[in-house]
Amino acid sequence: MVALTQAKIDELKKYSTPTVCNAIELFKVRRRNEGFLLPHITCRFPDLGVMVGYAATATFRSREPALSLKIDLEAYYEHVLSQPAPSILVAQDLDNPPIGALFGEVNASVHKALGCVGHVTNGGVRDLDECHRMGFHFFSGCIQVSHAYAHLEGSGRPVEFGGTIIHPGDLLHGDKHGMCIVPGIIADELAEACRAMEALERPLIILSSSPDFSPGKYAAARAKMIQQSEIISKRFSKT
Repeated sequence: MVALTQAKIDELKKYSTPTVCNAIELFKVRRRNEGFLLPHITCRFPDLGVMVGYAATATFRSREPALSLKIDLEAYYEHVLSQPAPSILVAQDLDNPPIGALFGEVNASVHKALGCVGHVTNGGVRDLDECHRMGFHFFSGCIQVSHAYAHLEGSGRPVEFGGTIIHPGDLLHGDKHGMCIVPGIIADELAEACRAMEALERPLIILSSSPDFSPGKYAAARAKMIQQSEIISKRFSKT
C-alpha cells in the first residue's frame, strides 16, 4: 500500500461520498453494490464535512467484564500509529445488541493524539457535544449513554459490519451520506475521476434548470452522457 500525500487527501475531501462512489464505478474494479457501509451506520456530525483516512481496526465488547486483562494496550496503540496518517479507528462491537460505547470524550481525545480523525463502529458512541467540539468524526450504529464494561478484544485484523469487511490500512471516505472504501489500486487517480464524473453530470443538471428542458432533450443528453461515460471509463478502467 502506498499512502496518499496530504495534498491528495485534501483533494478527495473536496468531493461528497456519493460522488466518490460514482467515480469508483469508472474504474470497474468492483461491483456497484459493494464497498460501502449500509445506512444503519450513521454519520453523527454531518456538519463536520468529509472524513478521509486509513483504517486501524479493533474489536470490543461491553456487556460483561473482560475475562482477562491481557490486552496489550501499548501494542494496540502501536497498531493505530502504524497506519498512514490520517487514521480512523474502525471498531466492531461483538455484542448483539450493543450495550456500551467504546468511544466518548476520553477515547476520542487519546485517539486524536494518535493521529486519528474519527471513529467508525456498528456499536454506539457517546459524549457527542464534547467530541463534536474537538472536530472528531463519529459514524456509528447507535448512540449510547454508558460505556458499560467496554474493553478491547483484539486489534489489527479485518472487521466485518455494515455489510462489508474493512481491513487495516483501507482508505475510507465518509460524509453525511455514509461511508465507502476506496480501492487502493485507484486511490491516486480518484480525485481526477471525481472531476470527470461531475463534468459528465453537469449538462444534465443545467438542462433540467433551463426553460429549454423537455423529456426528449433530456433523453438525448442522458444518452450522450452514457456514451461519454463509457469513453472515460476506458481511460480509467483497471480491467
